[in-house]
Amino acid sequence: MAHSYSRTHIHLVFSTKERRNFISKELQPLLWAYIAGICKKYEMIAVAIGGTENHVHILFHLSPKLALAKAVQLLKGNSSKWIGEQGIEFAWQEGYGAFSVSASNLDQVAGYIRNQESHHRKFSFEEEFRALLKKHGVEYDPKYVVG
Repeated sequence: MAHSYSRTHIHLVFSTKERRNFISKELQPLLWAYIAGICKKYEMIAVAIGGTENHVHILFHLSPKLALAKAVQLLKGNSSKWIGEQGIEFAWQEGYGAFSVSASNLDQVAGYIRNQESHHRKFSFEEEFRALLKKHGVEYDPKYVVG
């Protein structure tokens, strides 16, 4: 077969360093658009991007040309650089959560990501992240999740 065919849907979640509120409401739409541009540049398809002042969720189709760790490095590195160029001293956390999403569940996950502001009126990022880990059967050490 001369071509590779793949459609891997990823729900990627990562926070700012020390969960600091670096991403103002005014910056969010600009950052989400910038992240979508990074996806496009590296042949990933952004389905939904959202978050709050201290974290981001990205639902995207992973390019068959990229390993997941490389895609995360490109997204975090390029967006961090861009935020710094806006005059904000900024860093993302070291780790991330990445979860596969079935094609039949894309709309539900995209809606969840787009509704982050109201979701976080009830739940903290840490509670949300632990719930995602549990839902996907990921074992973790609590001291590293809340870091």
